[in-house]
Amino acid sequence: MNTYENTKRLYYMDSHMAKFEGRVLDCIKKDGSYLVVLDQTAFFPEGGGQSSDKGEFKTASSSIAMEVIDVQEDNDIIYHTVTEPIEIGTAVTGYIDFDSRFQAMQHHSGEHIVSGLVHNEFGYDNVGFHMGSDAITMDFNGILKEEDIRKIEYLANEAVYKNVPIIETYPSTKELKELDYRSKKELTGQVRIVSIPDSIDRDGNISTSYYDVCACCAPHVYRTGEIGIIKLISYMKYKGGTRVSMLCGFKALEDYNKKESNVLSISSLLSAKPYEVADGVKRITDEVNSLRGIISGLQGQLLEYKAKEIPDSSKDICLFDNDIDSGNLRRYCNIIMERCSGIVIIFTGSDEAGYKYIIGSKTEDVRNIGKELNEAFGGRGGGSKDMVQGSVVGNQEDIKEFIMKKIDLSDD
Repeated sequence: MNTYENTKRLYYMDSHMAKFEGRVLDCIKKDGSYLVVLDQTAFFPEGGGQSSDKGEFKTASSSIAMEVIDVQEDNDIIYHTVTEPIEIGTAVTGYIDFDSRFQAMQHHSGEHIVSGLVHNEFGYDNVGFHMGSDAITMDFNGILKEEDIRKIEYLANEAVYKNVPIIETYPSTKELKELDYRSKKELTGQVRIVSIPDSIDRDGNISTSYYDVCACCAPHVYRTGEIGIIKLISYMKYKGGTRVSMLCGFKALEDYNKKESNVLSISSLLSAKPYEVADGVKRITDEVNSLRGIISGLQGQLLEYKAKEIPDSSKDICLFDNDIDSGNLRRYCNIIMERCSGIVIIFTGSDEAGYKYIIGSKTEDVRNIGKELNEAFGGRGGGSKDMVQGSVVGNQEDIKEFIMKKIDLSDD
């Protein structure tokens, strides 16, 4: 059991602190790494859906920086994971990867605004929150439609443009009981409340109405203007409610630039204006579907023509036909089965890439021969007694030799 005091959290004093001084209180070896405890730290530990800060330590005895690879909290003690031990009592200088921290704060503050607005406008609660590397996801216990998403997005960006302060308070137990605030779980001990007022006048007087009032352990930006654009990039039904994905600030700008680049490339390929690419893609899709219909008709004629080359008196047939795509195997087999009294087997493909096959018959159960074919050539597939389909790997001569032992190809 430790004998030192709880870690002083400097990120609560200043969320924009990127450099700090601390003293090592403990260094615990664990699984090939070391857990360093400081008297105070600006590193935020993983919690509340947000990953821990990144950064490094430096000491006076070494010019080489030591990477802080993880930060966790347990019973109010913050543990910094490093790869080398640091002697107890050593003074360290900590450096926060502020770009990473600032983007995390942009997203977390943006999430508070969006979640508060959804709660205020529709009465839904945020029941799940995760800050991933690609996007932020928020799970709400109610259904949001397209017009709802766009409304929330507009109001959220309006909150950004107002540039109101984000306020952190530590209400007493009595004050907390009288406060209307969001929280995903029952809280004990000292509770930190993060509030975002909906306005502030020129004299600095803060409104008594809020975008959001929520219990939170994470650092936030000073004012909403630092969040930058809030973009709700997607939404979907999830566990009876709605999962919303969001990007803020620099990440939103990066996402916009990527999508803009794609749109401009498509615009050039379609010879269409950027805002008309959807119409251009639809036009191309309609043309492709029309051509597919024409091609399908021609393929049908070709299959009928090829089938006529097979005598009506044929019993069993085995064909290797690389001019038939796998999508037309069943169609081709059905046509030939009308001219054949026994079993029809068709292969398409190559020795190098493998073969797709179909086996069909109106008079015999073909499942057994399909099973034996798969076993002999490492194949996969199955079907009904009238028709089976699958794929095998082997060369044409060996496959045909195997088939000749199973069916009568004397008329082929």
